[in-house]
Amino acid sequence: MNRFILFSSLFILIGACRSTKQIQTAISKIDSIPAVVEVVHTDHGHEDSIAFMKDTYEKIRQNQLSFLTFSGKADVDFEDSEGKKYNVTAHVRMYKDSVIWISITAILGIEGLRALITRDSVHLMDKQNKVYTARSVSYLQEVTALPLDLASLQDLIIGNPVFLDTSILSYNKSGNSISLLSNGPFFKNLLSVAESDKLLQSSKLDDQDVMRTRTCHLTYSDFERKNDMNFPTKRSISVAEKKKIDIQLDFRQFAFNETLSFPFSVPKNYKRN
Repeated sequence: MNRFILFSSLFILIGACRSTKQIQTAISKIDSIPAVVEVVHTDHGHEDSIAFMKDTYEKIRQNQLSFLTFSGKADVDFEDSEGKKYNVTAHVRMYKDSVIWISITAILGIEGLRALITRDSVHLMDKQNKVYTARSVSYLQEVTALPLDLASLQDLIIGNPVFLDTSILSYNKSGNSISLLSNGPFFKNLLSVAESDKLLQSSKLDDQDVMRTRTCHLTYSDFERKNDMNFPTKRSISVAEKKKIDIQLDFRQFAFNETLSFPFSVPKNYKRN
């Protein structure tokens, strides 16, 4: 299968943490999250600090986008570890907790890849090379080196926090931003939200494994309100682990809770991979 089509598609929608080629023998983390961050106390002491962190966490959860179906069309700028730049269009359809359908088109609107992801499987059609690939859902983890499943991938696509753990270590207030540092089984996650409305601004993931230098920085901006939901139409993803990958997404169209179809019919002349 054309590796660019496959990996750029998954990079675009997953955040991309699999090495394709080392660009240097070592790379420092992107604004690495410190292992220990002091808790910022209020004037009323430690108990109020804990209450503030719990309250902020609950408001973040309440602000998560809840949907039955989602469809969107995004312009994607992708720069790989060798500095090569690409521009494609991603068409995405989702049914909550059931399926993700992706179509990637490039020059002249020609479809290069179609993907169908369910709770237990991943199906890919490489339309350029006429190759069909079927794998279990664990293939997401193999490709990205991230502990992803259907639910977490849908959260990432829709703009909800990912890898946010209930174990909040600390918080910080700066200007109109509140940051919470959570300590999960895979990542430390420094999540920043706007103080006024608790809308997601950024997320910085730092690997718990001290033997790795994997770091991912996600930013969300240009929120548009539709169906009483605030959707971040622009995303920026930067990933580093002995390589660096940058992705920019700009959703030009999106809709919630409409009737959708998820066409995926494999032609007989396609090679099975």
